Amino acid sequence: MLLPQAKANNKPTLSGVSNKMALGKSIKMYLTIFIATTCIYMLLYQYHMSRQPLAVNEVVKPPLYIITPTYRRPEQLAELTRLGYTLKHVPNLLWLVIEDANHTNRLVAQTLNRIGVPYEYLVAPMPEQYKKTKRAKPRGVSNRNRGLDYLRANATEGVLYFADDDNTYDINIFEQMRYTKKVSMWPVGLVTKTGVSSPIIRNGKLDGYYDGWLGGRKYPVDMAGFAVSVKFLHTRPNATMPFKPGYEEDGFLRSLAPLQNTEIELLADECRDILTWHTQTKKNPAAQVLNKRYVNTNLEFIDKLLVRP
Repeated sequence: MLLPQAKANNKPTLSGVSNKMALGKSIKMYLTIFIATTCIYMLLYQYHMSRQPLAVNEVVKPPLYIITPTYRRPEQLAELTRLGYTLKHVPNLLWLVIEDANHTNRLVAQTLNRIGVPYEYLVAPMPEQYKKTKRAKPRGVSNRNRGLDYLRANATEGVLYFADDDNTYDINIFEQMRYTKKVSMWPVGLVTKTGVSSPIIRNGKLDGYYDGWLGGRKYPVDMAGFAVSVKFLHTRPNATMPFKPGYEEDGFLRSLAPLQNTEIELLADECRDILTWHTQTKKNPAAQVLNKRYVNTNLEFIDKLLVRP
C-alpha cells in the first residue's frame, strides 16, 4: 500500500517575508540616493554654469557681410557651392548673393538653401549701356553697389567683404577681417605675372603696392584683398564702385577718402602670409541640348540642373 504523500507547504515563512521586505527597502533606499545624488549634481552643474562668463567670441564677434556677385554660366552652381561650404565654417555671417539678372534663378536659390549659410539673394542687372559695349565690361559692379545699398539700409556695424565666387579663401582671413576699424588689407595670390598682389610693408608701415599691373592706380589691389568697416562706410555716404573695368577696386577705395595709409590695417601676419587666392575656374562651353532618345530617364532630371547662358 502506498502511503499518502505529505502536502507541500506553500505558505511563506516569516523569515522569507522579512528578507523580501528588507530587499525592497534596500532597493527603495538606493533609488532614493541615486535620484537625490542626480538632483544635487544637476543643481551644482547649473550653478557652476551660471557662474561661468559667456565666451567672448560668442558675444562680441562683429557680423560679417560677404558680398558675392554672380551671373548665369555653366560653372555658376559649382562655384557658389564651393564658396558656400567655405563660408559655412564662419560664424555670425550674412551672405549677400547678388546676381546680374532681372530675376532670381530657381537653381541658385535651391543651391543656397541646400548649403544652409544665412543669405539674401538679390538681383542687380548691369546697365544696358555697358552690356552693349564691345570693350571690357564692368562685371560685378552693379552687384557690389547693390550690396552697399543693402548694408546702408540694413546694417549698422560689422565688416563688409567682396568675395567673388571663383576665388579660394582660408577661413582664417574671415576671423582677422572681422575686427576691421576702417579698412584692412592683405596679399592675394595668383594675381597677374607677379603671382601675388600685396601691400608693401617696410619697417612696419605701408609703403606702396606690389602688383603686376599698376595702371596709375592709387590702390592697385585685388578685390579679394581688402575689407571695410560698415560703420566707416556709413560715414562715407557717397562711396561707390565705378563702372570702369580694371579700376573698380581703386575707384571704390578712393571714394572712401579721406583715408590715410596709417588707418589701413595690415592683416595676414602684416602681409607676410597669403590667405586668399584669385583662382579662376576653366570656362566650360554650354551643355548641349538633351537628345530626345533620353526621355523618361534620369537624364531629364539632371538636365534641369544644368545652367546654360
